[in-house]
Parts: sequence; C-alpha cells; structure tokens
Amino acid sequence: MGKRILFFLLTNILVLTTIMIVWSAIVSFTDIGPTYDGSGALGINYTSLAVFSLLVGFSGAFISLAMSRWMAKKMMKVRVLDPNDNLTTAERQLVERVHRLSRAAGLMHMPEVGIYRSQEVNAFATGPTKKRSLVAVSTGLLQSMDDDAVEGVLAHEVAHVSNGDMVTMTLLQGVINTFVVFLSRIVAAVVSNFVREEMRMIVHFIAIIVFQILFSILGSLVVMAYSRHREFHADRGGADLAGKDKMAHALRSLKNTLSNANDHSDDTAIQTMKINNKGGAARLFSSHPDLDERIARLEQK
Repeated sequence: MGKRILFFLLTNILVLTTIMIVWSAIVSFTDIGPTYDGSGALGINYTSLAVFSLLVGFSGAFISLAMSRWMAKKMMKVRVLDPNDNLTTAERQLVERVHRLSRAAGLMHMPEVGIYRSQEVNAFATGPTKKRSLVAVSTGLLQSMDDDAVEGVLAHEVAHVSNGDMVTMTLLQGVINTFVVFLSRIVAAVVSNFVREEMRMIVHFIAIIVFQILFSILGSLVVMAYSRHREFHADRGGADLAGKDKMAHALRSLKNTLSNANDHSDDTAIQTMKINNKGGAARLFSSHPDLDERIARLEQK
C-alpha cells in the first residue's frame, strides 16, 4: 500500500496548500473568518463561507486532476513509450494495442502508453482529459499474464479514459470537499461556543482540523462507492472493446494471481493487490469491487 498512501498524502498536501492560498486571498476581501457578536459568541458569515468552500473544494480537486498524470509518472517511475523511438517488439506491440483499442473506443487523441518496473500485477489510467491521458502497466503484469488477459486489462483501462472517469471523479471529489470544508467550520464554531471566551479561537482552530478529517473519512465512503461503480462500468466497456471472453479471462487471471499472493503474504510487492480482498466493513473503503462479483456481473451482460 506504500505507493497508494504516498499518492494520498501528496494529494492532501496539495489540497491543504490550495486552502491556505485561497484563504489568504479571500479573507482580505470578505468576512468568512470567525467573528464575535455582542455577547462574545463565535459566529460565521454563511454566504461567504459557502463561496469559500466551493472555491477551496473544487480548486483542490481540479489542481490534483491537472497534476495526476505528472504525479503518476514521477511516483511510479513510468517510462513513456514513444512510437518514434527504438522500441522492442513487445513494447511496440503494447503501444499499438492501446492505440487500436483507443480508436475502437472513439478517442480522437491517443493516450500516452507507459511501463513501470514492479512485480505487482497492475495497470492504471490517469490524466486530466481524454486528450492528455496515460495508460501504464507494470512489468509484473506483462510477465505473468497471457496476451488475451493483457488485452482485457488494457481494454478496461482505455474504457476508463473513454468514459471520462477521471473528470467525473474530480467533480464528485470537489462536491465532497465543499461539504467537508463548509460543515467542519460550522460544527467547529458550534463547539467553540461551549468553551471560555479566551479559549475559543484555539478550540475553533483545533476543531476545524478534527472535524475536517472526520468528514473527509465519511466523504471517502461516497467516493469509494462511486469508484466501485465505475469499475463495473469499465469492465463492460472493456468487454465491448476486447470481447467479453478476454475481459472475463483478464479478471480470472487477476483472481488467480491474488490467490497466489495470499500464499506468499510476505511478498510486500504483491500486498498492494489485496485491496480487492477486503471483507466486512473494510469493503466500504475499497476502490475496487470483489473480483468474483465483477466476473459475475460481466457474465450477466
């Protein structure tokens, strides 16, 4: 989970930085900060706070989206395959396969295609727009899966690009961020009114941080639920592009890989794939549905 956690932390640092920049710029012209009435009670201008929350929520989400492809390349050390370079036969076939699937999906601009060195069996699609997207696969996936399974995985990732999932997820995250910023400050103001006047500003500041974390966790349930939904949709899109049999074969191959990973639980490079095996309440925080459920839904198509 190390790389995913690092991505998460970097994204949140970016959002927090955006909050500070926007706050500094707007607070000079508005009264969104805490104010005191005649009795010394802490209050908030709700209209100004709503505007501030919208700006912070969507600014952070869209800045993260704009940097997504660059961050993925840097953090995962993705080597982009340029068709004009001297590629190996396998690399050129990979690029041509992604481009063929992209044209079949109706994409006007071909995604960048990349490879990153890792034993994990994984692939991902990212980027701010369909025009500036990236499809990357691990060396572990290329080494452990046959051609039909690789075709299914690539079709799934191209379907994510074609569906515009990156932008949709960003819009959803922007809405969640807006509610988190807005509600955390309202609740913090209420809580701070129950302490002594000389402690209110300190309590208010600490309460904002605590409630922003709590509401962010609750909001992530909505984001993860939509993420699981889009995985089913991408499976159907992958089946349309590569064929239902290849898409189902890719999912079964991944399931077999997960089974082998469970037998070698000390292999930290493979631990990242176990996100699909979460059970109970932990499944609510999983970005991917259970593989058996994905296979069953695909076969019902």
